[in-house]
Amino acid sequence: MNQYKNKSFVKLAIRFTIIFFIFVAIIEMVFTMIKNGSFTAMAQQYFSIETGLYYFKRIAVMSTIYGLFMAGYYKFIKK
Repeated sequence: MNQYKNKSFVKLAIRFTIIFFIFVAIIEMVFTMIKNGSFTAMAQQYFSIETGLYYFKRIAVMSTIYGLFMAGYYKFIKK
């Protein structure tokens, strides 16, 4: 029995979106810290005035698409 069939599509989409957003943000930050060698370099790359908004928009759009797809899959396709 699929536990997601009785849940709201919007709640599922929001849940998947938030989880994916947090996961991708953490992974990107960790890999950037490893690549650049310091927390300061990562902070300058992702949180500067020029690139900070682009970073969050990119991850938000990607997470929203993922969340909608996964909610649709679990709600309507998976048996």
